[in-house]
Amino acid sequence: MQQAEEDLRAIDAAASGEHAHFHKALGLFDSVMIVAGVMVGSGIFIVSAEISRQVGSAGWLLVAWTIAGVLTVFGALSYGELAAMMPSAGGMYIYLREAFSPLLGFLYGWTLLTVIQTGSIAAVAIAFARFSGALFPFVDESHYLIAPIHILPGYALSLSTAQAVALVVILLICFINTRGVTWGKLIQNVFTIAKLAGVVLLLALGVFAFVRNPSVFHANFADAWRPQHVALIHTLDATTAFGLFVALCVSQTGSLFSADSWHDLTFVAGEVRNPRRNLPLALGLGTGLVIGLYLLCNLCYLAVLPVSAIQTAPGDRVATLVVDTVLPGIGKLAMGCLIMVSTFGTVNALTLAGGRACYAMAQDGLFFRRAGTLNRNRVPGWALAIQCLWSLLLVLPRTYAAATHTYGNLYSNLLDYVISAALLFYILTVAGLFRLRSTRPDAPRPYRCWGYPWLPALYIAGASAVLAMLFAYRTTTTWPGLLIVLSGVPVYLLLRKNSSQAGSAAR
Repeated sequence: MQQAEEDLRAIDAAASGEHAHFHKALGLFDSVMIVAGVMVGSGIFIVSAEISRQVGSAGWLLVAWTIAGVLTVFGALSYGELAAMMPSAGGMYIYLREAFSPLLGFLYGWTLLTVIQTGSIAAVAIAFARFSGALFPFVDESHYLIAPIHILPGYALSLSTAQAVALVVILLICFINTRGVTWGKLIQNVFTIAKLAGVVLLLALGVFAFVRNPSVFHANFADAWRPQHVALIHTLDATTAFGLFVALCVSQTGSLFSADSWHDLTFVAGEVRNPRRNLPLALGLGTGLVIGLYLLCNLCYLAVLPVSAIQTAPGDRVATLVVDTVLPGIGKLAMGCLIMVSTFGTVNALTLAGGRACYAMAQDGLFFRRAGTLNRNRVPGWALAIQCLWSLLLVLPRTYAAATHTYGNLYSNLLDYVISAALLFYILTVAGLFRLRSTRPDAPRPYRCWGYPWLPALYIAGASAVLAMLFAYRTTTTWPGLLIVLSGVPVYLLLRKNSSQAGSAAR
């Protein structure tokens, strides 16, 4: 048995080439914790307010989350086949490269590095800092160490106490992860278990509230399918059939992307033990666990608060309002602590995974050469450092609205822009499953996608419908994302040229 396992590891090492030098320290439990940990950040505690304003009723709120759940799990099951087939560091970059072309793989890696992963790290680190204000009031985005310095119309640079805390969190987690994957997985396991325990406690409050006073829940579901007090989406709203369809699609920017990054586990495939079994299994178990908790959280909200209260929750902090309703006076503190734990673990998972994608691109000559090397702790230290540096830089710029004299965060705008682009890459990756079944029918597939071809086809159809509605009704935050992606084309051509010249000189 042991010999067979060693032989399988040797096969995996051969398949991943240079990745044989990675330390295979991640078991099934660790892998599930990465999937769950990177998915659960702060979104589930907030975005139900915006979704409820879009769809307008308890029933359709649950439908919106169910759509996100079905798409997420279908996507994970589809990715499982690709992960088991190509168990090497790099994830979607590798799958798109092998299924379609190196250019498409690079464009994903480019968007991941410049915005998706680094912007997410910056955003979640700032969320950690914001909610730490519940414990430390001096941590605030308006408490400046360096007041905003306006550099362009509508843009400024600043350093608030909240930004400073975010910078420290990003640096600390990057340093921990450069010490080896064992340290990264330790942080991940501890914080994921803690955040899941916190979510379970929140659900327990919902059960307690329902037992004590079930009238709120019954009132919400007495008229579960009639949208009320809905927000306009252009000239449409959820009170008409087509308007409801548009609202459900547009609402996925909240629900679907609160469950995003589940595929980050595939970036660290080179460090997973028995990846042909554990990668698809962890993707299925992790996404199923989190989606189940997300649906239960929304039932919890509906057991405590009327839909109208969810729609108007202060600062959209629905979970905080739930805790304050059941246990008056402690909601802000309790949820602040839970979200600090949750976001710290999410920053760790994003950092751990993203550096491996940079490493894979560097191995192909499409990134800084040093990023394709491992340090003495057998992790891509240079790739982690570059990712860290760009994440730090994204924390500092601020957007400025002159009409209201208010400041926002540049990374928030960038993330809004690439939501549609990221969804497009997911669709292409699942489409790559069909292409590879055709072009490489005899390739080893230790796991074959359950429900093929219907399950991945349904994912593509559902995600494409959401994408089409975003292009039609969220135009201003959709098209700029494609420009960010396309900006990688000249970079790719330049890197390919330099790589070819270096290869010719070496010969």
